[in-house]
Amino acid sequence: MQLVLYTSSFCSPCAQARSVLADAARLLPQATVTERDVARENALAYDDEIRVTPTVIVLTDDGTEVFRATGVPTLNQVLTAAAQAL
Repeated sequence: MQLVLYTSSFCSPCAQARSVLADAARLLPQATVTERDVARENALAYDDEIRVTPTVIVLTDDGTEVFRATGVPTLNQVLTAAAQAL
């Protein structure tokens, strides 16, 4: 499963979202966390329809999106989505 965090350099809530995903990754060793800066990875952000940072997307191993949160998700939201992804 993949946890994807879209960020931007001027986004202060992005640090909070990064912390939530770090906590989730400690509890979910099978999860891969990927951070994408919307300025540097504009094409991917466009393809994933990112309009706000932070945005967290949880994907299954085959790339199916099971969760999307704009803003800072709670750890419980990410863990619940991870259970769906598994």
